Amino acid sequence: MEALLSVLFSSEEEELFILDCMAYFMVLMAVCTFFTLLFENVPYGRYTTSKYGFPVNSRSLIYPFLIRGGKPTPFASFALAFVFCIYNGYMQIRYLSHYAEYPAYWITHPCFIIGSALWLVGWLMNVHSDHILRNLRKPGETGYKIPTGGMFEYVSGANFLGEITEWAGFALAGHSVHSSAFAIFTTVVLASRAVAHHKWYLTKFENYPKSRKALIPFLF
Repeated sequence: MEALLSVLFSSEEEELFILDCMAYFMVLMAVCTFFTLLFENVPYGRYTTSKYGFPVNSRSLIYPFLIRGGKPTPFASFALAFVFCIYNGYMQIRYLSHYAEYPAYWITHPCFIIGSALWLVGWLMNVHSDHILRNLRKPGETGYKIPTGGMFEYVSGANFLGEITEWAGFALAGHSVHSSAFAIFTTVVLASRAVAHHKWYLTKFENYPKSRKALIPFLF
């Protein structure tokens, strides 16, 4: 890897400049994605249509082995997610492992402590919400059900809220444009999913709890 990077970049300063540009470009893409998603849902799951390519069953390494049933992802969405993971993975890992500099007191700084706590809370919320969703159907059952329990008592997108909280905490603890860009992009995409899910639930189920919000308890 180091040999390949040394061919691509003439110096560490050049690579750091590229990493910064990648972060700012991700923020720009977040803005473009925000306006795009105002008019079209992300094509996955219940929103899948054939115009986005043939279906692909694997969305990740762990989730497909845990979920019961579920729908495949269109190839276009799969390909974009794959490219994004490589792009963001390189940007985050390379910056943190080679260029990030934190003072010795950073682990006691409020930003790091609060950010780490937010990440943990978000992760627990995400894992618990996914557990609820996976167990909505009994073995052999199909169709959709109203999720209950945990943060689903307050919002339709409890799993999305958990993931947004995770990466907001990561951005606060990481304290860089790179971690912030990822948090911003994630928030844009997952907030759109939460709103779409909320509208779908309200249309699908007449008895859907009217007090639930889409993403932020009691507010939105």
